[in-house]
Amino acid sequence: MVPAGEQLFAPPRRIAAEAVRQHVEQAAFLWAQRDNWGQEDPPDETVIGEIGQRVEINLDGLRIAGAAAWPAAGRQLDDFPDKGEFFVVGWMAIEQGDATRIDQTVAAAKELDERRGLVGALAWHQPPKIGHLVRDWLVAPDAFKRYLAVGACLEHGVDPRQLLARLVKDPDAPARAFAMRLAGQLKRADLAREMAAALESEDQMVRLWAGWALTQLGSGDLARVQLRKAAVAGGPDALTALRAAITAGPEKDVRAWMGGLMQSVATAPLAVRGIGMLGDRSILPWLIERMKEPYVAVAACAALLELFPEAREETRMFTIDPTELGPAFAKHFEDDVVTVAIPDRVEEWQAISRAA
Repeated sequence: MVPAGEQLFAPPRRIAAEAVRQHVEQAAFLWAQRDNWGQEDPPDETVIGEIGQRVEINLDGLRIAGAAAWPAAGRQLDDFPDKGEFFVVGWMAIEQGDATRIDQTVAAAKELDERRGLVGALAWHQPPKIGHLVRDWLVAPDAFKRYLAVGACLEHGVDPRQLLARLVKDPDAPARAFAMRLAGQLKRADLAREMAAALESEDQMVRLWAGWALTQLGSGDLARVQLRKAAVAGGPDALTALRAAITAGPEKDVRAWMGGLMQSVATAPLAVRGIGMLGDRSILPWLIERMKEPYVAVAACAALLELFPEAREETRMFTIDPTELGPAFAKHFEDDVVTVAIPDRVEEWQAISRAA
């Protein structure tokens, strides 16, 4: 029985504005941090997973807050229109099924050409939640929306089937490059001709991802020249091009190419990193010698971590202060914060590992 005078319904839920603000800020910061870790060479999947759990905890707080979280999210985006903030507002708009806010968020991201946050928001949701958006955006007149839709397909491993044949010829270069990447990930052999034709594109990213896609089909010989050019040219996807160029083989030819790269200070780091991609653990003594040379030390450290992922547990073998390794390192790196291995400690670790 409900006592006389008492309400049958509970009062509206009260939201602690400060707690919501903290959830918004933390979700944005942590997701951006997670995304940055994902771009490390090589990425530490354990750390990425741990940060992802912390992101989810803060998103749970925003789920509970519901629409009451929008004032804090809007202010955060206005003050810091970065990828983490776009992730949060994009995720919230999709979570709440708010079509108006979704459109507003996409428009704001398009104006700033901020793509990663929204692709991340689409990736965080399960395919049934975003399916209607992706289907609409794959055929949208807006190239930015097509790019986001292809990104969602990439993240979830979804094949847009016949639409992909049109997207790999998209008039927008970023969307076309992303579609090439998706075609390669899905191993769409039926699109091999389009991939080969894209190697002649005027856009470097389209050429790179077309070449990468061909290597996924086992046709890397067609793309070898373009991939090597893209690797040497540098840029954010240089290591992707390098790995694909190595996959394209043949190994003897790859080793000869990297031997040539070692002859120049400018390209030697690429060669050291590439040698680590070959999977040959017997090169560790050679890598230790490269760790003593400032201009290839970062690449040697990354190669070590790829060949021996268990070395991450030995934190005393690494430093983010290269000056610890002497004047030559201090002069080369100046105030740069990079991770390098400490050669003597790596040698000790190698000796212990052999004796175990």
